[in-house]
Parts: sequence; structure tokens; C-alpha cells
Amino acid sequence: MRKTLLLFLLPSGLFALPPKDTLPFIKATQLITWRNGTSDTVYVLNFWATWCAPCVAELPHFEKLNAQYAQKPVRVVLVSTDFRRDVERRLLPFLERNTLKSEVVFLDEKTPNDWIDAIAPQWSGAIPATLVFRPKVKFEYFFERQVRYEELERVVQEALNH
Repeated sequence: MRKTLLLFLLPSGLFALPPKDTLPFIKATQLITWRNGTSDTVYVLNFWATWCAPCVAELPHFEKLNAQYAQKPVRVVLVSTDFRRDVERRLLPFLERNTLKSEVVFLDEKTPNDWIDAIAPQWSGAIPATLVFRPKVKFEYFFERQVRYEELERVVQEALNH
């Protein structure tokens, strides 16, 4: 009887485990809300994609920063700009293989031109790109290129001390 009940319930999803790598899909408005808020947290938003070699090369810097500032008000968010059609077959397997500890979100937007200027007016749309900001004190710094760990840490320290 138990086996029958279990087999009956499994397809319904009652006992299904959540996906191992749940990936939040967010809209640009969420990023803009963080940027325009009043939080005293330093946000480090890295815009990247799995197909971008310089993006993937700099991911260890963000992982190191995330670990080093875990006890500080610093939030590292890796914002995937992969194509939506590649989430299942490319992005999720990449995340599983690389076991990133930083927060990862998928930017669920179709037209970059609709939101790029709102993130950083000077941004051409090229990746990698990183926006560091602390809303409470209106601190912002933008990189539109691959960053070295030392310069990333310097900007985070500046934001914390601002």
C-alpha cells in the first residue's frame, strides 16, 4: 500500500524536492530599486554571461570578495545576462559545475536597451560590467571591463568608508 501511495504522490509533486540549483529570475526594476533605495549595504552587481570568457575569468574575484566580506554589509550579486533559451542547458549546468557561493540571479529582460541606461548611463551594454553602490550615501562606481581583485576591493572599501 505504501509503495502505491508513494508512486501516486510523486507525479503530483507533493514529495518532489526543489531543484538543486534554484535560480531567481528578476527584472531590471529590482536592481534599480536596490540602487535607488536607502539601504546602508554596499551592493556589488556583476553583469556577466557564461559565453563571455572575461566574465568567467573574473568570477573568482567576486567569490573571494563575497567570502572576505561575509561579515560586513556587502552583498555580491552575480547578474546573469545569458539568453533565456540558455538557462536550462547552459547556465544551470555552469552553476552546478562551478558551485558559486555568491548570490546568482538571472536578469529576465528581453530588450537590454530598455534598462541599461537606468543601471548606469555611461554603460554601452558590454560585459563584463560591475556596478558598486551604497544607496544610503549615494556612492557609485562603475566598471565596464574585466576587473582585478585589488581594484574591486579598493572600491568596496571606499564605499564602506564613504
